[in-house]
Amino acid sequence: MKIRKIVAVLLVMLLSVAAFAGGSKEESAVSASGKPVLRVAMECGYAPYNWTQTTDANGAVPIADSKDYANGYDVMMAKLIAERLGYELQIVKLDWDSLVPAVLSGTVDCVIAGQSITSERLQMVDFTEPYYYASIICLVNKDSRFVDAKGVQDLAGVSCTSQMNTVWYDVCLPQIPDANILPAQDSAPAMLVALNSGRVDLICTDMPTGQAALVAYPDMRLLDFAGSDDDFQVSQEEINIGISVNKSNKELTEAINSVLETLTVEDYNEMMDQAISVQPLAN
Repeated sequence: MKIRKIVAVLLVMLLSVAAFAGGSKEESAVSASGKPVLRVAMECGYAPYNWTQTTDANGAVPIADSKDYANGYDVMMAKLIAERLGYELQIVKLDWDSLVPAVLSGTVDCVIAGQSITSERLQMVDFTEPYYYASIICLVNKDSRFVDAKGVQDLAGVSCTSQMNTVWYDVCLPQIPDANILPAQDSAPAMLVALNSGRVDLICTDMPTGQAALVAYPDMRLLDFAGSDDDFQVSQEEINIGISVNKSNKELTEAINSVLETLTVEDYNEMMDQAISVQPLAN
């Protein structure tokens, strides 16, 4: 029993040191010019929210520890926030499932990556006010037997998938009657490939991702049930897109909100349209 207590005490001490180290890292994040650095994490692979490109064309930003650049709606938003708040921006490329842990550990200051403001995520991190409102849509191929579907019930028996750990996969697909829900894909590009290759009949995503997909895959068709009596049932928290910040950094959350308060839905839509127009496959 004494050994267990000693081990427990040592574990607490180690966790405390780790937490302190994370805090120190945040405080020491200062650029050569003397500006504080805003370290923003995203996938850099989720167009039109964010993607990777090889040049700085169209205002792309260098990705930390990489020769590549990041661009997209999230990058545009990150640039705007950093400029307004007097930060030097640093984009950190991470896998989807690594985004929240990076905020928790202090590796990054925030995540701007098309994250829904869900109750589950709010237990771990704080969120700013929404910086985009994304409605739910589906994509099918033009020769699909579901191409004329007018509502969720018309999709009965469909073979489908979406990106892992998203409202699309966890909440929307189970609402389709008798759906054959295949394993979730680890990224948005992967789910698009699954549909394009014919491995599935349908994928579920949000409107901006769908609009961008139609540019890259002109043989796909978008199904939008918004306004009908047979749309996907989702809460506002599941379609409101926010910026996640460590719960201990209330000051940053408030500062970002002060920037978002100056923007309108029209501003968001205009910025998203711009992102879609310059995504690599749109050119």
